[in-house]
Amino acid sequence: MQSGPLKLGVNIDHVATVRQARRVAYPDVVQAARLCEAAGAQGITVHLREDRRHIQDADVRALRACIQTRLNLEMAVAPEIVRIACDVRPDEACLVPERRAELTTEGGLDVAGNRAGVGEAVRALAECGILVSLFIDPEISQLDAAHALGAPCVELHTGAYCDATGDAAARELERLIQAARHGHALGLQVNAGHGINLENVAGILQMPHLDTLNIGHSIVAHAVMVGLPEAVRAMLGAMAGYQGGRREAGI
Repeated sequence: MQSGPLKLGVNIDHVATVRQARRVAYPDVVQAARLCEAAGAQGITVHLREDRRHIQDADVRALRACIQTRLNLEMAVAPEIVRIACDVRPDEACLVPERRAELTTEGGLDVAGNRAGVGEAVRALAECGILVSLFIDPEISQLDAAHALGAPCVELHTGAYCDATGDAAARELERLIQAARHGHALGLQVNAGHGINLENVAGILQMPHLDTLNIGHSIVAHAVMVGLPEAVRAMLGAMAGYQGGRREAGI
């Protein structure tokens, strides 16, 4: 549940994407994480994919050793990755769907349709002292399933809203608002992420009860033009007016 100002978790996957394009040692993801933290980010997110297209195992271990805020590891419900997470012990693990052919995560995890597999991963990670989050579409059935499995946190997939325009965007935002309310009522920590940028974040800030926004691609893309610290500070500035549950309570 939300406590204090809205937090920013910066996903630095695409710093590694640039590095892996040439299979060289730069840009350094550890240096990127340190710059993000120094600029005010409250956490660092990376996705250790099964195909290792950007973040590598060594990156996760190096980041675990240096992170001064919180390390959030995005991961598939895959035994190999669960074992790595249990060994590295990030502060948080966010279970996401994953397909080899996708450019990026294309939708939320189907918790309701895979309770056995997701539940096993949730239990294994929780036993290692890791805060478990489930990346889900803003659907009541998925929130109820996440709660039933004992996951303490969800990350609402904001991609449909961020990609929509006009009336469709308004409908998607209302779905997100209702999902955030329902998740909060269940006692879940509610995070959000996917496709958020400086142009659409104002709409995202209408969602109540948010704890953290996890944002990667748009920050790294902006950093190409202005530098990583300035890109992080710009997003933090855009998030600064968030009222969260205070608006819901009429405060």
